[in-house]
Amino acid sequence: MTDGVNGVALGVFVLFFLAVTVMGFRAARWRKAENEHSLDEWGLGGRSFGAWITWFLLGGDVYTAYTFVAVPAAVYAAGAAGFFAVPYTILVYPLIFTFLPRLWSVSHKHGYVTTADFVRGRFGSKGLSLAVAFTGILATMPYIALQLVGIQAVLDVMGVGGGGNTHWFVKDLPLLIAFGVLAAYTYSSGLRAPAMIAFVKDTLIYLVIAVAIVYIPIRLGGFDEIFAQAGAKYATVNPVTGKPQGALVSGSAAQWTYATLALGSAMAMFMYPHSITATLSSKSREVIRRNTTVMPLYTLMLGLLALLGFMAIAAGVKVTNGQLAIPQLFENMFPAWFAGVAFAAIGIGALVPAAIMSIAAANLFTRNIYKDFIKPDATAAQETKVSKLVSLLVKVGALVFVLTMDKTVAINFQLLGGIWILQTFPALVGGLFTRWMHRWALIAGWAVGMVYGTAAAYGVAGPTQKHFGGSSAEIPGIGEIGYIGLTAFVLNVLVTVALTLVLRAVGTPDGVDETSPEDYTADAGDTGVVTEPRSAPRARPARSA
Repeated sequence: MTDGVNGVALGVFVLFFLAVTVMGFRAARWRKAENEHSLDEWGLGGRSFGAWITWFLLGGDVYTAYTFVAVPAAVYAAGAAGFFAVPYTILVYPLIFTFLPRLWSVSHKHGYVTTADFVRGRFGSKGLSLAVAFTGILATMPYIALQLVGIQAVLDVMGVGGGGNTHWFVKDLPLLIAFGVLAAYTYSSGLRAPAMIAFVKDTLIYLVIAVAIVYIPIRLGGFDEIFAQAGAKYATVNPVTGKPQGALVSGSAAQWTYATLALGSAMAMFMYPHSITATLSSKSREVIRRNTTVMPLYTLMLGLLALLGFMAIAAGVKVTNGQLAIPQLFENMFPAWFAGVAFAAIGIGALVPAAIMSIAAANLFTRNIYKDFIKPDATAAQETKVSKLVSLLVKVGALVFVLTMDKTVAINFQLLGGIWILQTFPALVGGLFTRWMHRWALIAGWAVGMVYGTAAAYGVAGPTQKHFGGSSAEIPGIGEIGYIGLTAFVLNVLVTVALTLVLRAVGTPDGVDETSPEDYTADAGDTGVVTEPRSAPRARPARSA
């Protein structure tokens, strides 16, 4: 890292930050509704976004500071293993094409705001709904923290905040300011703020990647030289482990880990509350279908972005925290003014998803904890007020995580969130196609998956921590190392199926299904749309939708 503050880069960064701050507050007047005191308006943007806005919003939601910082940092540290994010973002889009339109339709028909709303309506179970809501909030917290880590990495490389001996408040003041601005415009404008800022964020990211993938290899002597230096670095033996530091190509021993991590991550990606929030904000079923076909353009960008990890090695970047590798690469290789543009892309790439994530978590608490268990007669205005306040508390929790814990564990805790959120897959995706699974069996399966996944992750040691040091462990009965989340999911499904057979055999009462088969293919223009948050329940037998 260079000594002192990079004034030019900081100036450009501040310029963009001020611009998106103004946009964030002005977004409150963008597409303003007559009645703005409802979660449909504050938390879902009035369910009015078209294909273009939804594409940018989903891109801003899914491709985050994690993309810019952690993915190439993983490549920088370990090589090919860091590319797992590329195949999983290839797998995810055919998968969500099959179920996201159905979720949008039934949510539009019944006014569902969260995934837990749908689960409650489908299976008639507040307990199962609570489990889904709790898991969503729990899994989202480390994800928000990772966005703040991305901002902090940029500030550190620019020399903002002082040295190691600086008082903690002075050192973290820039991050606190960024957090305060994020909290303020999210509170004021709701989902409209990140939707508007996403245009700037995605444009900057595409610009920086296009320049980096051409300009940096030219300066480093071409890709042959980059791969040669990266290969030499990975072949170096780590004195701690006694093994090579990484590999340009994953060996056969790592294939199970790579494949299961990619598949499990693809299944978990759109279980996260923020992904569903962005989806439900669109104005029609067709918007969702179109976006699932063009979102792979972001995957192309992700593949190019991961190559920056190799470039950081070839450029001689030396950092103790791998998450600083790419910001440091930008500072070393780009002119100061364009380094500022790149830093702004990372910073704004953190603000957009952090805003959506906090809104999504707040909606879950308000709809499925506060309204279901604390104040069932809450008005729409009261729901909105509570959701705004909870969105602030969620950000504070993430900020405390960043300021008090080792930054290198952020990605591992985010991967732990992936293990948790994957356990909601049977209730959500399964429920969109069939109601055969019993509500009590789904709760039991979820509990088994959560306990196993957490316990297995607790037993994984990392270079800097004794517990929660990774997300891969030995698969029981197979003996290969694989993604803990996928193993937990398989156990979840086995328990759910077995208990469903038992419960149905003994005639255990089922819940009430308030949905109809035609609800899952309804579009915006269809008549008979329910405008109340939840329709009156209608008893239905267990069957497929």
